[in-house]
Amino acid sequence: MRQVLDRPFLVVRAAGSGMEGTGDLLALRGDLCFPIEVKSTRPKKLYLSGRTKLQYEAMVTEGERCHLMPLYAHRQKGIRGDSWRIFRVETSNLSGRLRQLEKSIPPFPTTRNGSVYLNWEDGMPLHAFVALVCSSAGSEKHALHNLEVRTLRSNLFAKSLPTTELEEILPAQSLTEKPLDVLAELARRRS
Repeated sequence: MRQVLDRPFLVVRAAGSGMEGTGDLLALRGDLCFPIEVKSTRPKKLYLSGRTKLQYEAMVTEGERCHLMPLYAHRQKGIRGDSWRIFRVETSNLSGRLRQLEKSIPPFPTTRNGSVYLNWEDGMPLHAFVALVCSSAGSEKHALHNLEVRTLRSNLFAKSLPTTELEEILPAQSLTEKPLDVLAELARRRS
């Protein structure tokens, strides 16, 4: 989470937050801009209907119009540690850095009938999102590559592939890298 100190965002509460398509917050930096809608619930799932569905549709419209990637930040109440999860609103006309980030940030899940909803468990943890957009490596390509390597490695380990097969797919140094456990590091520093 401290990476955001090196690559900070200017975060502004949108005037009349909740207005059509603006979201509650606007996070700005030289290379990125995200309108963010914030939701906080006790249940893990939030089904969009009525006003919340209209807000979502307006975020899609504004994202398309302005070539932005709107985000939803969903906080589950009563959770210790990182209680925030990030979701992206799907838009079809992203380019540059946003196009690269699109692959790593999960979209809204959909119900059987195709309606979008928020499922806290399906979102990207806030600390992972901050690590993605504020990598200390200084290069977004490097940060995205590291995230892709970690994702691929965890998927491959889950399938229990032999090390020889892993070495063919991944560079040798990526097999020895251990992902940073932010919460464990914070607990260690606190004691």
